[in-house]
Amino acid sequence: MLTVKNLTKIYKLGKVEVNALVDVSLEVEAGDITCIMGKSGSGKSTLLRQLGLIDRPTSGQIFFEGQDVTRLSDGERSKMRLTFLGYIFQEFALLSELTAHENVYLPGMMLGSNSVDYKNRAKELLKLVGLGERIEHKPKELSGGEQQRVAIARALINNPRILFADEPCANLDTISSDQVMGTLVKLNKELGVTIVFVSHDTDDKKYANKLIFLRDGKQVEEYI
Repeated sequence: MLTVKNLTKIYKLGKVEVNALVDVSLEVEAGDITCIMGKSGSGKSTLLRQLGLIDRPTSGQIFFEGQDVTRLSDGERSKMRLTFLGYIFQEFALLSELTAHENVYLPGMMLGSNSVDYKNRAKELLKLVGLGERIEHKPKELSGGEQQRVAIARALINNPRILFADEPCANLDTISSDQVMGTLVKLNKELGVTIVFVSHDTDDKKYANKLIFLRDGKQVEEYI
């Protein structure tokens, strides 16, 4: 589904060049749960931003189902993100004035979907992530783990082919983290959605069937 060849990302800070990624190559198969692992500053989130078409690499190629997406225009990349990709961020990014239901179906409005369809799908997704009884609650009325599960449901509203999660449990306690990761595994099994997530916690290796280890922007055999 995803093939990455010789990906490099260099940030320029004044006269200083920072090699955030150096010659990274990998493959993600349909149905995989892939974990990108490494210490802070290793390039994990930078790699996820490249794979999720949020940022452009300095050099190298990314192929999505055989298409070289590094060659797409900004408009084409935006359309692909909205249509085929889903995103989960560590800070939840929910709108405080909206209910869980409204937060989830909001991207459906952006897609121009039938209002009845995306509102019903939002309810089904909230039930799927174990929040069927919390549909009308606003973020301040939900725990951190529940807010992250709302964010997961929102990321699935457009039936994405791949779900990207950047440190989805970074702000959660152990119990909430287990619930969130368990939800991702459940969605992978029941919906078949491919998942790529970033983590610095070695315990999270157990949730993945494929591991990518980074150190100083380079792939390494093992992360310690």
